[in-house]
Amino acid sequence: MSVQLSRSLESGEPVFSFEFFPPKTDEGERQLWTAIAELGPLSPTFVSVTYGAGGSTRDRTVRITSRILAETGMDAVAHLTCVGARTDELREVLLRFQFAGISNVLALRGDPPGGPGAPWTPTPGGLSHADGLVRLAREVGDFTIGVAAFPERHPESPDLETDARVLAAKEAAGARFAVTQFFFRAADYFELVARAREHGVTMPIVPGIMPVTSVGQIQRFAALSGAAFPPELAARFHAVGDNADAVVDLGVEVGTRLCQELLVGGAPGLHFYTLNRSRATREIFARLTG
Repeated sequence: MSVQLSRSLESGEPVFSFEFFPPKTDEGERQLWTAIAELGPLSPTFVSVTYGAGGSTRDRTVRITSRILAETGMDAVAHLTCVGARTDELREVLLRFQFAGISNVLALRGDPPGGPGAPWTPTPGGLSHADGLVRLAREVGDFTIGVAAFPERHPESPDLETDARVLAAKEAAGARFAVTQFFFRAADYFELVARAREHGVTMPIVPGIMPVTSVGQIQRFAALSGAAFPPELAARFHAVGDNADAVVDLGVEVGTRLCQELLVGGAPGLHFYTLNRSRATREIFARLTG
């Protein structure tokens, strides 16, 4: 088990973390390591590396997560999904994580193989839900396990109460913390936490933050994830949409205000979806700590 992450969770220290994805090109790889180098001095509790659809980035996820551990001194979390793999194959991936020294896992069901909005079809011989993946990870090794939470309802969930019950089931299976999908209204996060507590969830629920650096990109991501991009916020970004620097500046301003509201309200930290870039996250951190 990761001593650093486990200690933070047990002590109640704020959890600050950054998420990266495995790039597909050499230029993307250089950009990733530049972002990691620039964010490292902020001393995150951990950084996480995503896992491509159907396990498409499995080898790169293991390689990048292992290199972060070996070369930076930062704690790292590897994502793992149920998509496109039998249970024995998932067990093998977890053993690979363990062999590589990766002791933290974010256990996710993952998007349907047909993409967001397509019906979910489990892989024959595989797992149907994230709580099953949490249990499998607990069986394989002494992992610190995180899971996903959804402030604005999982796209396939019938209602918010069902989401809260699912989150409680993940904790009962062995999850130690949750990270939320990104959102733009602090009230959605606090209402999620309140519902989860009513259903017996005690683990930290860390809010996920995606600083807006491109209006078109954030609208695509919001549409895919089911997150709402509030009209009044969209109008502010569209007003400066032709000026890339102004969009980033406004994204930093909006992101800082959201983070301040979350921390003042008692959030146990912040998880930044960096998209392998560091500027917006670094500037938000500077404003929060300055």
